[in-house]
Amino acid sequence: MTDPWVALEPGTDPVERLRVVRRAHERFTDAGTISRPVRSVVADSWRRSARARVSPEATGAAVELTDGDLGTYRAEHPLARVMPLFRELMGSFAADGEHLLAVCDAQGRLLWVEGHAVTRQRAGRMNFVPGARWAESAMGTNAPGTAVAVDRPVQVFATEHFMRRVQPWTCAAAPVHDPRTGRLIGAVDITGGDGLAHPHSLAFVQAVARAAESQLALLTPPMRAGDKVELAALGRDEALLLAGGRKVRLSRRHSEIVVLLARHPEGLAGDELLYALYEDESVPQVTLRAEMARLRRVLGAELVRSRPYRLAVPVECDVDTVERRLGAGAVAAAAAAYAGPLLPQSQAPALVRLRRRLADQLRAALVDRNDPDLLADWVHASWGEDDLPVWRALAALRPTAPVLARLRELDAELTSAGRERGGAGR
Repeated sequence: MTDPWVALEPGTDPVERLRVVRRAHERFTDAGTISRPVRSVVADSWRRSARARVSPEATGAAVELTDGDLGTYRAEHPLARVMPLFRELMGSFAADGEHLLAVCDAQGRLLWVEGHAVTRQRAGRMNFVPGARWAESAMGTNAPGTAVAVDRPVQVFATEHFMRRVQPWTCAAAPVHDPRTGRLIGAVDITGGDGLAHPHSLAFVQAVARAAESQLALLTPPMRAGDKVELAALGRDEALLLAGGRKVRLSRRHSEIVVLLARHPEGLAGDELLYALYEDESVPQVTLRAEMARLRRVLGAELVRSRPYRLAVPVECDVDTVERRLGAGAVAAAAAAYAGPLLPQSQAPALVRLRRRLADQLRAALVDRNDPDLLADWVHASWGEDDLPVWRALAALRPTAPVLARLRELDAELTSAGRERGGAGR
């Protein structure tokens, strides 16, 4: 039989990719055809499953954690603290409906599988058991694995599963996040038969996941207003907040908010913060209020104040460190403190402006200093490898063959781009 994945090599047209995936998937369904349009969440998952070389004919998952290793890992996992809640909210529902309650970690490994005894026995034949890896990259489209892959709630019905062995099942799963850091820590899942093929199943697991996050927030002590707070936001998409010996990794949006509030200790009105964060001016205030409510749960209400939005304690940000050293003329020290662009993936208007201004100021200081070692450090960093002005300054001071070759490459690219723009304008 011809390998159905040969058309999925890099460079294949995306439409053809989906066509091949769908044909291959239909080959392994019981009916042989898909009677309804493929949902986009499923089609995207099929593509990822195919790229990962998942076989639709695989018989079961690999068990990665067993016996003592599984017990130790589960005991130390943060979701262990909310397993009593999961059992209270979902246990009887799973047992009475002949379903399974499953909880996985952020890598798609099942940590707990509980529920109806006969259903557990059936699921065990495909290794839907504690310790087994049900990541999408290993087992194809399935609710717990896909939920952690896309970090959002997912429901998968019967033949939407990528693997034939899993197609008799229907499942719904929702991701669970650490309420203090916003980091994905796993997912909660309900798995069973056709009785779960209802939108209420997805709404149910979503509500359970939110309840678990609220419970985790109550179990984790918040930061205190007296803590010394430091913020690292250079060269990282998710800022790191250090306070009272704790490290908190913020989500991207919370990183943007905390950087802006750290820059404005006097506080920002709701409209000011909204315009600083969102390119789309139609974003409503309720969106910002929801983000601030989540940030208070992460940092503690004592640390985040409102009217105006502000932080209750001074925050020492690495951006301030670089600016302060530049202002004092300590260019080498400023360059040493510069770990990279500020929140490089952020599109928040105020953060984009600050990121450009800081990079421009440091670049100008380096060129003015004329220190070949500092210039070389800049252009050999990921953010400076295409920085033509710095390469030119370095070439004037240290005209080695590699430096001159790279300069010629950049000049040629600039000339070519200029010609393309000129041609497009005619």
